[in-house]
Amino acid sequence: MKGDPGYFGPQSMMWKVNKEITVLFGGARALLMHAAHPLIAAGARQTSFYQRDPWKRLIRTLSLQNSVTFGTKEEADDSAHRINKLHEVINGEDEITGGYYDALDHEQLLWVHACLQISSIYFYEKTVKKLTEDEKNQYHEENSIAAEMVLVDRKIMPKTHEDLKQWVIKKSKEKDYLVLTDVAIDVADIINGGPVPRHIKPIWPFIAFTAFNTLPTEFKNIYGIKETKFKTALLNFNLYFLKYSRPFLPPFFRLIAPARWAKQRLTRNPNLSFKDKSKL
Repeated sequence: MKGDPGYFGPQSMMWKVNKEITVLFGGARALLMHAAHPLIAAGARQTSFYQRDPWKRLIRTLSLQNSVTFGTKEEADDSAHRINKLHEVINGEDEITGGYYDALDHEQLLWVHACLQISSIYFYEKTVKKLTEDEKNQYHEENSIAAEMVLVDRKIMPKTHEDLKQWVIKKSKEKDYLVLTDVAIDVADIINGGPVPRHIKPIWPFIAFTAFNTLPTEFKNIYGIKETKFKTALLNFNLYFLKYSRPFLPPFFRLIAPARWAKQRLTRNPNLSFKDKSKL
């Protein structure tokens, strides 16, 4: 199993995109987008994640993405199974909207998947390099495999990355599709400067600033984020600085730990071709 490249492997777009530390900034952005959906928020309220451990959902979401991308097939399957079992008991009537929330509902699952994907691609392009449409669609196809593992219905999955992005925008414009609930306020407060883990405190103000100020307009309206020329200039400068300083950073500061561990695992695999090893 040590030499198992998992479901994707070093030549995949999943590896290429998800290995970047700056892509993790998209996790905070996606969390704000998730929380703005009242039925997703209702599921979080039931489990009290945000009150007991405000980082649990974000860490769980990112851990699943990393396990499925960089883990062995056994590790990926195990992570997906644990998430699916947890989702089985998250359902009920939303006390805010009166709608029915269900962590296994296909559209709600797709919303969570889509927000994370478009946020990951957004930050990759802003902090690493632009992707072609073919590259984005390859990522979309590969990520659809990961989505199916957590029970997203492939039949309702938009065909391309751009279609997925437009689906989120279209849904977010529907009346009362996005609501500023107590959970959304809690999430915004946490990202604004709540109980941040000690090891990321020094860089958290920047992550929070980019998370809020890169949101699509409909989400900015929900959270009351005002656009100004100064904030736009500051945001663009910081993203530009990240993009052009990145090549000079050592791997420890560029690549997430699961990607580095996967590289070590595969470079020890005698059955992996030299070409594949050179892609790590």
